[in-house]
Formats: sequence, C-alpha cells, structure tokens
Amino acid sequence: MFLKAGAVSLALLLLSRLLGLARESAQAAAFGASGLADAAVLMLTLPDWLAGMLASGALAYVLLPHWAHELPVQQATTQRRVARALLLTGVALAVALWLARAPVLAALAPGLPQVLQSGAADALGWSALAVPMALLAALWATRLQHERDFTGLYGANLVVNGTLVITILIVANYHYSAWAMTRLGLGLLVAFGLRLVWLRWRLTWHAAGVKAGASPTGGGAATDRFPHASLWWWAALSAGLPLALPFAARSMASQSGEGALAIFNYAWKLVELPLVLAIQLVATLAFPVVTRAFAGESAPADAVRRAFALAWTLACAAAGGLLVGAPAVARLLFGWGRMGPDGLAMVAAWGRVAAWGLLPQALIAVALTVLAVQGRMRAVVLAYAAALAALLALGGRDGAQLMAGLNVALSGVAVVSLVALGREVPRWLPWRSGLAPLAVLLVLAGLMRVDGFPLQSFGTVAGLLAAGMAAIAVVAVGWITGPDLRSALRR
Repeated sequence: MFLKAGAVSLALLLLSRLLGLARESAQAAAFGASGLADAAVLMLTLPDWLAGMLASGALAYVLLPHWAHELPVQQATTQRRVARALLLTGVALAVALWLARAPVLAALAPGLPQVLQSGAADALGWSALAVPMALLAALWATRLQHERDFTGLYGANLVVNGTLVITILIVANYHYSAWAMTRLGLGLLVAFGLRLVWLRWRLTWHAAGVKAGASPTGGGAATDRFPHASLWWWAALSAGLPLALPFAARSMASQSGEGALAIFNYAWKLVELPLVLAIQLVATLAFPVVTRAFAGESAPADAVRRAFALAWTLACAAAGGLLVGAPAVARLLFGWGRMGPDGLAMVAAWGRVAAWGLLPQALIAVALTVLAVQGRMRAVVLAYAAALAALLALGGRDGAQLMAGLNVALSGVAVVSLVALGREVPRWLPWRSGLAPLAVLLVLAGLMRVDGFPLQSFGTVAGLLAAGMAAIAVVAVGWITGPDLRSALRR
C-alpha cells in the first residue's frame, strides 16, 4: 500500500516537473532571449516566488507538526486564521507592488531596454494581482500535504502549468504586439484561479470524508495554543533564503543586457530538475530513517552515511551528465521557435557552471535533514543569510560568473552545515563512496576542456546518450567502490 502510494506520488511529482519544463520550453519558443522574455519570466515566476519566500516552506515547517496535535475542528479554525493573515498580507503586497512597479522593475530586471519598461511594468501589475491567490494556494497545498493527498498536491501543479503552457502558445502569435503581456497576464490569473478551484475541491472532498466518519489525519489532544511568532520567522527564513540566492543572481545577471534574465532562468532549470527529483528526494526519503535512528532504533552513523553517499553520488552523476550533455539538453528543452543559437550556447555554458553547485547542495540537503531532526537549524539559516549578503555585495553581471558565485556561496553554506553537525561528522561522511564518483566527475570535466574532444561536437541525440552514459558511469563507479552506496540502494 505504501509502495503504491509512493510510486503514484513520485510519478505525479515527475509529471508536474516535466510539465514545468514544458512551460519553460514554451516561453523560450515564444519569446526567445529577448526583453519580452525577461518580462514574461518575471511576471510568471514572481507570485509563486513571493509565496515560497514568505509562506510555503514556513507553513509546512510550522503547521504540519501543529496540526498533528489538533482535533479536526481546531485544524479548520487554525487554517481559517492563517488564511485571513495570508490574504491580508497578500493584498498589502499586491498594493505595494502595484504602486512601486517602476522601482521594483529596476531592481529585478535592470537590463530591460527603455522601450519595454512600460510593458514590463504592466506585467508586474498582473503579478501583483496574483500574489494573494499564490499565498492562499500555498496554505491549501500545505493542508493537502497534511492529509497526505499527494494527488491533489501535485495535481495543482499540473493545473497551473498546463494552463500557462496553453496561454504561452496562444500569446506566441502576438510576440511583437502590445497585447502579448495583457494576454499573458490574464492567463496567469486564470491559471492561479483554476489552481485554487482544484485545491478547494480536494479540501472539500476531505472534509466530506471526515463528516461521513472517515478517519481524519492527525487529531491529538485538544489545544488552543497557536505557534509563536518567532517560530514563524525562523521557519520563513530557513525556507525562503535558499530561494533568494538564485533569484538574486538572476536579477543581477539582467544587468548584462536584454534577454540575460531569461537565459539565466533557463540555465538554472538545467540543474533544478535533478536537484528536486534526486538530491532533495533522497533527503525527504531519508528523513524518517534518520529520525528513527536518532530515536535509538538503529545506528545514526550508518543511516546518515548512507544518505550522504546516495545524495552525493546522484549529484556527481547529474553534474557529469550536464558537463557532457548541456548543449544537447539545452537544444532539446529550449531550442525551439524564437530562441537563437547564441542564446542556446549561453544557456548551455551557464548550465555547465551551475552543475557544480549540485555537489554542495547534496551535502546541505542531508545535513539539514539531520539538523532538523535535532532541532538545530539556526546556524544554516544564518549561513544562507551571509551567503546572500556576500553575493549581493560582490555583485557581477556575467551569468557564468554569477553561477560560479552561487557555487561558492552554496559551498560556504555546506561547510557551515557540516560543522554544525558536530564532532561526529567525520564518521558520518562516506569517504570511499564519495571520492570515487568525484574522481570520475573530475576526469569528465578535464576531458571536456580538451580542444577537439569528440563529445563537444555531438548532435542532440548523441549528446543526450553521452550525457546518460556519463551519469551511469559515475553511479557505476560509486556502486563498485562504495559499500555505503550499495547499502543505501538496497534499502
């Protein structure tokens, strides 16, 4: 039963991520690497980014354990209380964003040409209208997560991305029209509205089940306590600061000129899928295992070391695949419609640099899992804040340099995360299982720097096959040389 539910959840998660990539591909085909592409990317991503920064992660960190100790009636009361607060916050943000469209645009997309400033400001206006809906959707999605309704949770992503893909394909016919941003803005509101309809339907279905006598999720002893404000602040910072790093780098990349924001966004998407579906998934699956280990059911060192081995090997494999096949992957995803060869070359080049950031993020993901079990996450939150401040202070305009800066910042956070684990960390790191995949990755990186090496001139199909073979080679070497990886994959 649990295996089937897990397989369905993973399939829906994968489908929602692939449809998200289809949305990015449609954007690239419709707008290419132009100023309109910058405006479209900013319009479509800003509402959910704000919701993620302010609410999505914080809601999960705070409300899921809180609801576990509430009766169903109290859960509904808490949900209504949070919903009112989020809607008030959303309306205030929407008004502020609407009134300050020009300075906000100058900060988030400084490279837009003057001729597009007015249209891009209108695009921010549509984003402002969508902010309250995004915040409410974050709350309802958290409630579905509490109910373990992963069909409803990931189905919401399918609804919004599917609607936006259709909208973008329609807008593509009006690429040079003043109506393009208006149609895209209307599509954004329709997509977010349909997502709310879907989420509300799933919540109503669960409520009907409780009234009919179905066993509800949670339902501990009755309590009137509401989570303290300090808990909300720390939860929001721990979930929001990791999202702020790439967003800030994307805005800084816009300084290099028209289309740079969109190119940076597409390059980051090359690493986002393996990050979510491999590294973060390993951390999620490891959470209950690590929790039981620290509760005394098994040896914590073995559980943590296996999680590190699996996440690190998958990160090395994904990085190796991107080093070899980034041009082919970029052509497959974004080489359509109005995206030109120069833009594709930059997406591939910046994506190759970003691939190295998967390694520290693998360490961070597992370390945060252990620290969350122990309730010791403040050091990592402060490290993310310092990394963001350093990135903003150092500046930079070239996308490759900013990707490298992100890698350095993430490496610093990884070091702090490992140090925060304490004196046991040398025993928890899989040295044998980690060094071999890293060695293969370094060999691949060296070969890709050799002029005239055959892989550099492969076409799309051959490049994708070569990328897959590179990733498999990294995993195979890790399997042969690493007992921790073999133990992790057997469980």
